[in-house]
Amino acid sequence: MPTTASPLSAYPPLNVQVHTPRLSLLGATDELLERLVPTVRKGVVTQPPWPFDDPMSLYEDSPEREWGWLQGVWRGRGRVSASHWRLYFVVVIDGEPVGMQDLIGTDFAKFGTVTTFSWLSPSVRGDGLGKEMRQAVLHLAFDGLAAREASSDAFFDNHPSNRVSQALGYVPNGVTWDTRRGESAEIKQWRLTREQWIKRRRNDIELVAVGDCLPVLGIDPPPLG
Repeated sequence: MPTTASPLSAYPPLNVQVHTPRLSLLGATDELLERLVPTVRKGVVTQPPWPFDDPMSLYEDSPEREWGWLQGVWRGRGRVSASHWRLYFVVVIDGEPVGMQDLIGTDFAKFGTVTTFSWLSPSVRGDGLGKEMRQAVLHLAFDGLAAREASSDAFFDNHPSNRVSQALGYVPNGVTWDTRRGESAEIKQWRLTREQWIKRRRNDIELVAVGDCLPVLGIDPPPLG
């Protein structure tokens, strides 16, 4: 199982790590984000399926796009409370950052629900890594945070993302709409309950420093004993 040593941060969310046999999810420190910039620079989308209209969609090759991406992560890291939080992870393979995997909770203490968001370098797509990183972050959600339910969504023609959801036991949960390149498009919504996750739970995923992060997210630690 891969391990990656890194200096401890005074801010617990940056110390959380998830390790699988193939990859690691590491808290998105500034050092890791800087190392990911060349991947962001190469990730300009030039053909369908088009992604969401936001800075992470990477439509244009420009410094402003890279600044917008960094600013978005910085803002998200700073806006953390019990009512809403977003944990940003850099996906690392053999010591190299290749993408991001986020975990989002809204009123988590009340509802126990999370949403995931991810992107991966085009150079490593198509090798099952999208499924592996989703399994890693779901293990954090259900095993580390005791989530009750996870959701995911993707545009109707984002077949890799939709296939990952289906393969991991999510069930269809309706449709919604969003824009890309200024035009509306249908989004498939997916839902995974804790009971469904347990049926496919893996025993080869390691969580690091989750307990110290719970108070920051407004989550009560599990009872002792």
